[in-house]
Amino acid sequence: MKWGIQLNKQRFKCKDCGQLFTSNNKSVSDSNKEIWFRNWVIGKDTFDKLSVESGYSKSTLQRYFSKMLSKAPILEFNSTDEIYLVIDGTYFPNDICLVVYRNFHLKSTQLYRMTNGEHFEEIAEDLQNLLSLGIKIKSITSDGDKSSIKAIKKVCPRVPFQRCLVHISRMCRIWLTQNPKHKSGFELKQIAVKIHHIDSEYKRQLWLIELIQWEERYRDFINQKSYNIETGRYWYTHKMVKRSFTVIKKAIPNMFLYLKDDKIPNSTNSLESFFGHLKGNLNIHRGLSLANRKNFLKWYLYYKNQT
Repeated sequence: MKWGIQLNKQRFKCKDCGQLFTSNNKSVSDSNKEIWFRNWVIGKDTFDKLSVESGYSKSTLQRYFSKMLSKAPILEFNSTDEIYLVIDGTYFPNDICLVVYRNFHLKSTQLYRMTNGEHFEEIAEDLQNLLSLGIKIKSITSDGDKSSIKAIKKVCPRVPFQRCLVHISRMCRIWLTQNPKHKSGFELKQIAVKIHHIDSEYKRQLWLIELIQWEERYRDFINQKSYNIETGRYWYTHKMVKRSFTVIKKAIPNMFLYLKDDKIPNSTNSLESFFGHLKGNLNIHRGLSLANRKNFLKWYLYYKNQT
């Protein structure tokens, strides 16, 4: 029979033995603890803070969180028939590579793979799996990783492929350094800086004219070669300037698709920002074992999709 309230819980008394007890609904208890586990994963909360706020002891939370990290959740997402896909990979210690396929407009992870690198066979398989789910990919935005480009061309040859403009510009600025030694490098750097600011067909044409004029002006310079008489080998004398120009020139066919469809993202910045927050949260819990670190990443993706 009911026998009053104790610590905000209903107390009962057994009619046979007279023992007093309170009810304990384990499913409700675990559900309540999962709220704090979620805050621990995506909210950067520490055990000490959660213990104070939740009323649970630190050891109780640690035992429950350990049980949650021993398993991995099944990824859930709200998909649409047509998605604008962003693909990128990021690396963690212990050779963990997380490759994420993200719906740009819904900001949800459609698929992910935890592996040791960005490999052609795996990316091709993942793209094929997305198509097998009935998802219509309207466009794919990715950086210049060769494995990704090869996989996209094989599995989705008719899908518009947009190169990340920020990545192209950033790599050129790194190769050309902060203060290029030659005038050609300085001028090419100025051209590279303008890439991700092009927002109209008119600006694209002006930019292309500037690039063509640069090539005509410095064609002989960037094609200069140095030779090693003993080995017979040669290399481009100004290889960083040559590399920067070659990257831009090869990427041009896939650089400006977003001008024809403004729903196409022209960079992977949204996913890189997502990775930044993920790494920040994981660094707070850097004492986790390798297996728990991997499952922490999976729980993070799971909870972020719910938000």
